[in-house]
Amino acid sequence: MNRTAVVVETLDLDESGWLLDAQSGDPVPDHRLRDHFAEHIAPPASATDLFVYVHGWQTTPASALRAAERLMGLAVHRLASAPDSYPALSEAGFDPWCVVVRWPSSSAVTPAGYRSIRDRAHAMGARDGEGHAAHILGRLLGYLDTERSHPAAAPVMANRDGQYLHLVGHSFGCRFLCEAVQWAADARFVDTLGWSATEPGPTRPFTADSMLLFQMAAGRDAFLSLFPHILPGDGHDGAPLCGPVVTTYSRHDRATGFWHLRAEHQAGIGHSGIGPAPAPMFTTRLLPLDARYPHAALDHAFVNVDASDTYVRGRRLNPAGAHSDHIRPESAHLLLTLADYSR
Repeated sequence: MNRTAVVVETLDLDESGWLLDAQSGDPVPDHRLRDHFAEHIAPPASATDLFVYVHGWQTTPASALRAAERLMGLAVHRLASAPDSYPALSEAGFDPWCVVVRWPSSSAVTPAGYRSIRDRAHAMGARDGEGHAAHILGRLLGYLDTERSHPAAAPVMANRDGQYLHLVGHSFGCRFLCEAVQWAADARFVDTLGWSATEPGPTRPFTADSMLLFQMAAGRDAFLSLFPHILPGDGHDGAPLCGPVVTTYSRHDRATGFWHLRAEHQAGIGHSGIGPAPAPMFTTRLLPLDARYPHAALDHAFVNVDASDTYVRGRRLNPAGAHSDHIRPESAHLLLTLADYSR
């Protein structure tokens, strides 16, 4: 049975991307990371789907929490109102649990402010400098993977441990998630996600089941230039992601359109979709609630979803346009469909 209120937990990062203790505000020592996760974000055995949500630009901690709560709430309400649209979820049950990763993303709502947060996000996520976000998120994903409930304790038979794991990002938060899963593929820690090219085999772990990136703030070539190892089995080890990389875009997103074009000399994914990529992709549109996504539309390594007819609103006088207009029932419909097809 679905909960009436979705449980949403939070984790906070500092400007270097390191995890902060919520009570003291101090950095959590590396050797305490796993214990800290266990003490503060243990997913309940009753949850069927675990979500990791990383917010984007110009988002306060309180608004990040509200956005995740609203998106999860829309998904639960949508499933209850149209169960036939998600037959696997309806049959097995859908009880989501979500952890929101928050980071300092506020700046002036100007092109200069956008560039400053772009630079901060890059510095926080870069693995070749002082950024730690990829390390922290990689450890988080590994913790969630190893702590998923045993199938006998969960309402559905899901993956090795009984629960599905989904990654959801917005804006610059999408970059953090991509960095994290790519880092986890290269890292050799016991408690991170990993991948083995040998199948079947006892060393092959289960992985993230879907990645949904709303209005990603990165250049259209990011999956070649920044995240070339986001997919499994690409010649090194591949990232721990077995589902599709799904990105939404809207021509009304001025932050990743007009501003990104001037900052990086190309439009962003959130405005124009993924461009060149290391694997074939498919382009579709964000569907209304009364239309079901065909499995063939989402069963690809990369999927561009044109949301230009839906993501149209921006705050009054906000020059970012529809950059943050993704908390909608249609977004929940897409999220539920990915969860449904993960079964």
